[in-house]
Amino acid sequence: MSTPQHLLAIDQGTTSTRAVLFDDKGKPLFTAQTEFTQLFPHDGWVEHDADEIWDTVLQVCKQAIAASHEMGGTIRGLGITNQRETSVVWNRKTGKAVYNAIVWQDRRTSETCHFLRDEGYEQMVTNKTGLLLDPYFSATKVAWILDQDPALRQQAANGELAFGTIDSFLLWRLTGGKVHATDATNASRTMLYNIHDGAWDEELLELFNVPANILPEVHDCAHEFGFTDKELFGESICIGGIAGDQHAASIGQACFEPGMIKSTYGTGCFMLINTGTRAIQSDHRLLTTIAYQLDGVTTYAIEGSIFSAGAAIQWLRDGLGIIKSAGDSEAMAAGLDSNKGVYLVPAFTGLGAPHWDAEARGALYGLTRDTGPAEIVRATLESICYQTNDLFRAMREDGVTPGLLRVDGGMVKNNWLVQQLADTLHLRVQRPAVTETTALGAACLAGLQTGVFNSLSDISAGWQCEATFEPVLNETARRQLLNGWDKALKRTLL
Repeated sequence: MSTPQHLLAIDQGTTSTRAVLFDDKGKPLFTAQTEFTQLFPHDGWVEHDADEIWDTVLQVCKQAIAASHEMGGTIRGLGITNQRETSVVWNRKTGKAVYNAIVWQDRRTSETCHFLRDEGYEQMVTNKTGLLLDPYFSATKVAWILDQDPALRQQAANGELAFGTIDSFLLWRLTGGKVHATDATNASRTMLYNIHDGAWDEELLELFNVPANILPEVHDCAHEFGFTDKELFGESICIGGIAGDQHAASIGQACFEPGMIKSTYGTGCFMLINTGTRAIQSDHRLLTTIAYQLDGVTTYAIEGSIFSAGAAIQWLRDGLGIIKSAGDSEAMAAGLDSNKGVYLVPAFTGLGAPHWDAEARGALYGLTRDTGPAEIVRATLESICYQTNDLFRAMREDGVTPGLLRVDGGMVKNNWLVQQLADTLHLRVQRPAVTETTALGAACLAGLQTGVFNSLSDISAGWQCEATFEPVLNETARRQLLNGWDKALKRTLL
């Protein structure tokens, strides 16, 4: 009997870290997950302790590797997927971060972005990167860290520091400090990388005052990035794939043809539509990004980003205490006949696409003496659907009209939410058999590099639909709900 071949995915997310073990067909076999601390030093600031993240990675990986051994298997390859844009600067000798990781949700560099926008730089930035001038992206975060202490600027100039998104930091640690690299998808989210030339851009580095010598090498998503230090896990594993979380999810959803679209519902919501080898620029403040890069060929996408999806449910649980677990929200929302005119605009860290208002803050509208926890929970779930519809509206205005949406992420286990999404969009929605497609995409990349998968066709062949949701809400009721949302949004954006 042959030894079972396994693939290991590290899914380092915004609120938790997971290690997922897959078989050679892409079927999940084992998952270990642990949450870590969210740090909010000031209004609009969000940080993570990079060492704590590393500790969680070690913890879950050891559990998954032990599970593989118990199954009599061997791990052929390891893939990394990560919260994008979150930025770490560390000392090359010690491997220690010089400051906490600044999270993608963080808005501390809003004034810098406003200044650069007022100076007329946004069009140049967008032309090169496909991104908008926003604190969401890495460039202004890196500069902010370096500017905290003149000594850091000097250390950077001396080649003593390294910058990376979380994938790059983990790769450095996993390889014992031997490899400082990233992939094209993560590089494309830094606002320092020219997505057309496929290289770090000197003009952007000068604009944001980021020294070139702290940047990682950029490779294809499927690449032999290095091998894990044997002292970590007792074996040396090939790190064969890296992709930012949303790009990995697009791969896990097998969105390999132009026009295919997926939306991932995790801490935030991120929608990607494959545009093939053409980088299409949106006229409605959506982003142009790299979907994936394989064998030196870049595939592009249009993306819409929503900052608060699962984060809003976490707020219901941890902030308000009106649910004990995310799963409680489904029954509470389904138990109401309507939303009773209650709307939540979850702008806890500003609003993303297509509004891009970093100063907007969350608001509840339509409250009466009859409003209770169930109405607030339902309004929170509905807000995710309305924000998704805003993205679709912008895509349609850009001339893109999808006929089908594939969804994934932890939130889509909620049947009420997915049905409400189909009704709000007036579109068929498919949920895959494996909803944790982010980890699956990372595993698939490692599988491509190590020969477990021969081609993207192998990945497509393994994709299965678990459930299809058809819209049932009549157009009058749908329009009434959307009108209420538009009014709430308009008041928030004032």
